[in-house]
Amino acid sequence: MKILIVNTYDRGGAANACLRLHEGLLHKAVDSKVLLRHKEKSLPKTFQFHKSHSSKSKFHILKEKVLLFLRVMGILNKPKASKEQQFLKQRESGLELFSFPDSNFDITSSPLYQEADIINLHWVASFLDYESFFRKNTKPVVWTLHDMNPFTGGEHYLETTLGIDSVGEPLSRELSELEKRVFKENLSLKFKAIQSASNISIVAPSEWLGLEAQNSTVFKSKPVYCIPYGINAEVFQPRNRNYSRAILNIPKNKKVILFVADSISNHRKGYAYLKKAFDLMQRDDVILCAVGSKKSALESVKNTIELGSIYDERLMSMAYSAADVFVIPSLMDNLPNTVLESLMCGTPVIGFPIGGIPDMIQDGENGLLTKTVNSMALLDTIDTFLVTMDSFDRESIRAHAIKKYDLKIQADSYIDLFKTILK
Repeated sequence: MKILIVNTYDRGGAANACLRLHEGLLHKAVDSKVLLRHKEKSLPKTFQFHKSHSSKSKFHILKEKVLLFLRVMGILNKPKASKEQQFLKQRESGLELFSFPDSNFDITSSPLYQEADIINLHWVASFLDYESFFRKNTKPVVWTLHDMNPFTGGEHYLETTLGIDSVGEPLSRELSELEKRVFKENLSLKFKAIQSASNISIVAPSEWLGLEAQNSTVFKSKPVYCIPYGINAEVFQPRNRNYSRAILNIPKNKKVILFVADSISNHRKGYAYLKKAFDLMQRDDVILCAVGSKKSALESVKNTIELGSIYDERLMSMAYSAADVFVIPSLMDNLPNTVLESLMCGTPVIGFPIGGIPDMIQDGENGLLTKTVNSMALLDTIDTFLVTMDSFDRESIRAHAIKKYDLKIQADSYIDLFKTILK
């Protein structure tokens, strides 16, 4: 059984998820390979898509090089922005990524594709060309969803709010007529490309995303399975709290709230709600510990320690272990790796009751869910946790996470699915 996993990048949340599946399959002696558009890491059996596999002809490539040379020399003016580029420039700041369903890559031309028994698509924005791939494809396809993009008109999450008001309540988002038109055109293209393909199975890591896929125009006739992400329990495990705090220079006499802050400008990540909650907090014994590239916006938050970006997973497990609680204020999300990593380290989690968050948080057992989505609800929930934090059993939290999210469990579920499809 030869499996080809396809993903655009080998960095980022979706990339981590698909590479962990790849790792789990290799441990089970499955012939798994990963095809990437952008490859940065040196990981076993991961390969970058070769430029010669582009769907562009040699003449077309030569023409582009000549035109580029003429522009550099000043003989030709720079080309006008495409309609796609113009559309992306007009989108409101703070929105999640938007991608179109076309690309100049022909995945089916890759020798890795040709030798595979099953193609396992993952996050393939700007890599998969819907029309040509599903027209040429002859292999069974398992599409693992990491967001909503494969069945939307281009948005990776269908955001209904954008920004918050002065008291921390979400503001409704209004779609422009241009957005509605572009969404409709892209959705039509995806539907036409996929509707005639009978060999596609969908995997959603969360119950929420699975239901959204089942109710979508694009995937309503396709089988949808729910298989949660897997986490390496040997890497993400509890570390000594005092030692972890000493290594990361975190005060031992403070209550520590951990937040991953790489995308604070992305409204969907909900940083504005957490900032408002901290502004309203009337405590001096609590600090916010932020992981991610350092941001000037975080400087205005009182009692904040910025750890910077952490790329080593074992060091990241120390950050979870150093914290009393991990807070994820996302407004829409699938099954965030950060939550699973925190639970594997025995650290409870606080989040909004949205998307796949309730799949992972059993309220009162391994964390707390807010009653609604706003800053006051988040503040109230944090205050409740700080009063009751001793009631959370970190050993029990980790044991439950291992039973549900261990790498081996995910790998076994995929292997069973692959075997069923090949039969």
